[in-house]
Order: sequence, then structure tokens, then C-alpha cells
Amino acid sequence: MKGLRIYVDLKRPDPWCRGAIFYTRRAGGPYYRWRYEELSGQWLGSRMHPCDLTIPDLISASWNRIPAALKSSLDEHYVD
Repeated sequence: MKGLRIYVDLKRPDPWCRGAIFYTRRAGGPYYRWRYEELSGQWLGSRMHPCDLTIPDLISASWNRIPAALKSSLDEHYVD
């Protein structure tokens, strides 16, 4: 997944806890918000409108800290 960046929001007290929300962007493309849906047991991604996102509040997330199930969802979403 070349050019993929993963972020967490600084406003959230502990982005690694349950209910974490991640943001992704590939190259110059749109931002997506990813959250875990308990009922379906899946990570759901939704495209963000630029007005709804505060870029300065996002920090890069380490690939090692990303849940395995989210990595699988990202693989399916971002097809090379």
C-alpha cells in the first residue's frame, strides 16, 4: 500500500483503546475515517469531507500499533 498514511486524533485521550478511530489518506487522495463497529465485528471506513476534519489534530500512527483486523480492511479498501 504505497503512499498510505494512518493517523489518530490528538483530541482522543487514548487512541489505542477500544473504540479507537483511525484516519487514512493515500498519496493526494481523500481522507477516510475508520471505526470498529461492534455489532458487525468489522472496521468501517467512511470518506471525510475536508470541512469535517481538523488536520492539525492528527498525528501519524505506527503501523505496529494498528489492529490486525483494521490492516485487513485497509488491504481490501486500498487495492494497488
